[in-house]
Amino acid sequence: MPTSRAIEMAMEVGLDLVEVSPGTQPPVCKILDFGKFKYQQQKKKAEAKKNQKVVEIKEIKMRPNIDDHDYEVKAKQMRNFFAEGDKVKVTLRFRGREMAYQDRGMVLLEKVKTDFEDVAKVEQMPKLEGKQMMMVMAPR
Repeated sequence: MPTSRAIEMAMEVGLDLVEVSPGTQPPVCKILDFGKFKYQQQKKKAEAKKNQKVVEIKEIKMRPNIDDHDYEVKAKQMRNFFAEGDKVKVTLRFRGREMAYQDRGMVLLEKVKTDFEDVAKVEQMPKLEGKQMMMVMAPR
């Protein structure tokens, strides 16, 4: 149908001619109330935004000489974070003479990596920045 005829038909009814999909050949148009159409689109966008999950980065801080029970408590908390769909940044802080034993820190981060292989993957490998070593893990 010619565009001019479609515009006339829309005016007769008291509505607007709205182009629904401009990419097709020929373009698809509808006769409807444009204000109502914009409102519907806005509501759809708001609904999609509401159902969206924002991924947060949670941080777990440890020391290289962490005790078994303390490690288990931190590990349990990390499992909760992964269950919620959040990323976890594991930070190992070295103080004083601990800087001479960075290999212990690497061993601890490897242990974290192997303990969480089933629920998470390493997004950023362990690296040393100043006096702390960090690794980022994301849920599978």
